[in-house]
Amino acid sequence: MSSKSAAVSLSDVLGLSRLIFEAADGVTGIVEQMHSSVLDTPGLSPPTRGVRGVTRLVYRGVRGAFRVTGKGIGCAAALIGAKPDDRPTSRGREVALAALNGVIGDHLAATGNPLAIPMRFRRDGWALKLDRATLAEAFPDAASKLAVLVHGLCVSDLQWRRQNHDHGATLARELGYTPVYLSYNSGLHISINGRAFADALEALVAGWPVEIGEFVVIGHSMGGLVARSACRYGEEAGHHWRQKLRKLVFLGTPHHGAPLERLGNWVDVMLGKTPYAAAFARLGQIRSAGVTDLRYGNLTDEDWQGRDRFARAPDTRRPVPLPDGVTCYAIAATTAASPGGVRDRLVGDGLVPVASALGRHEDRARSLEFPAGRQWVAYETGHLDLLSRHDVYQQIARWLSPSR
Repeated sequence: MSSKSAAVSLSDVLGLSRLIFEAADGVTGIVEQMHSSVLDTPGLSPPTRGVRGVTRLVYRGVRGAFRVTGKGIGCAAALIGAKPDDRPTSRGREVALAALNGVIGDHLAATGNPLAIPMRFRRDGWALKLDRATLAEAFPDAASKLAVLVHGLCVSDLQWRRQNHDHGATLARELGYTPVYLSYNSGLHISINGRAFADALEALVAGWPVEIGEFVVIGHSMGGLVARSACRYGEEAGHHWRQKLRKLVFLGTPHHGAPLERLGNWVDVMLGKTPYAAAFARLGQIRSAGVTDLRYGNLTDEDWQGRDRFARAPDTRRPVPLPDGVTCYAIAATTAASPGGVRDRLVGDGLVPVASALGRHEDRARSLEFPAGRQWVAYETGHLDLLSRHDVYQQIARWLSPSR
């Protein structure tokens, strides 16, 4: 495979153009709502019951123009068959596209925007077809030891390489695993990605060029939740890969959610109660379904279907235990130098508290039972540092080594 990176594609230009016009439409709606709030404020102006008459027509005309233009760009993209590239692209583009999908990926997918990332396995940025002949060509030295790596929110599969280190590549070199990397739209609901991941694993395992003897999945951050969701849906579907999966390693996975999303939800509610600020609450509600799933760590469709995901609500998740027949390991991180402090409880690695990463919960039905020897905490370590720290890799290698 050639390592030459593709330049920005026509699909990028069309997708971004469409997104700009959709954003302009949304901003116009916010301005209209603020205008209406001001007009309805007693004492500031005569009662008008909001924006009416010519003013309303102006707003409708502006928004209509934006919508028509955006739809026209979408039709142009469909006519020329614009879609995400299967070729490797520049790392900067990959990072930006992954971040965009994490924030508004559900909107991109729902509107058919070519910037939406499809789920696929990749190697060195190349999308893989999952038939046996193609996989044999892509992996001429395919091993019986398969490691699938699943990235987290707002990042790309290429970002497993950080500070000249890649857990997958090092496992290949030192322990003989063949690494395969999942690329997916992290803005979609975790359960949607989990079900799609389960189906993709079934095809990957069926097409693997050699008999699989050791099969492990390593999930960073949201990737660990997607892996747990996939195990659940794989069991329901009777997939064969579930019987082959031996080990599952979680790196900074928010099993019980992340405080930042709960804080964002609280800010949404507070802004919504203030007439002038209510329009700005709509900006907070731009964030994707994947992000709001991280409030408590939703894994199944039932955790979000039929609910307003921006409403203030308690944790109503259906408890999902660790998958049967799989040896599971959890690595948490904290920016603190020693255990037991406020940082561990509230901040952890900057995004995920230690208790959440280790699956601990006050409700015993929700608590994940990682044995003491299968959990480990990295100190003075940030969330993304879990991808590059040598001591983190050494702990993973100890758990995956043949002697274990």
